[in-house]
Amino acid sequence: MLRALYPGRFQPFHLGHLSVIKWSLEKADQIIILIGSSQESHTLSNPFTAGERIEMIKTALEEYEIDSSRYFLIPIPDILMNSVWAYHVKTYVPSFNLVIARNPLVIRLFKEANLAVEEPPIFNREKYNSTLIRKMIITGEEWKELVPNSVYTYIKSIKGDERLKEIAGTDKRW
Repeated sequence: MLRALYPGRFQPFHLGHLSVIKWSLEKADQIIILIGSSQESHTLSNPFTAGERIEMIKTALEEYEIDSSRYFLIPIPDILMNSVWAYHVKTYVPSFNLVIARNPLVIRLFKEANLAVEEPPIFNREKYNSTLIRKMIITGEEWKELVPNSVYTYIKSIKGDERLKEIAGTDKRW
């Protein structure tokens, strides 16, 4: 069985992330969606809690009828030692034999740990970009078309958009 690992912060989960998951599931039997920086929330870069991100991703995968037996959603806190991060990840997740990543540091760390890494295609990165989406939420621009409908509905239901705007009002500006 081929099981892939897909690490990300998913702040928020968007259609680019969904495209990577669909692409990965064409190659692998299962995917572990690793929700990084799980200890972070209520900041400009990490406005959503790990639990909120789990709910966003789960509802999006249900919306797109991705069988729940094909994925795991696992939060992981950061550590401040990049050289052992890949080994740290392995203590949190089921076994895997492929890493799906585009982040150069993540790629390097897993390769140094002798793990196979594959880069997914770029799925309209200039449009599907969590930093851009957070900025659009803060500035009141339309962002609904950049995330699955279920994610948009969920963020609105928890007033995540209001939270982000309030954080931006008391924290650094873009």
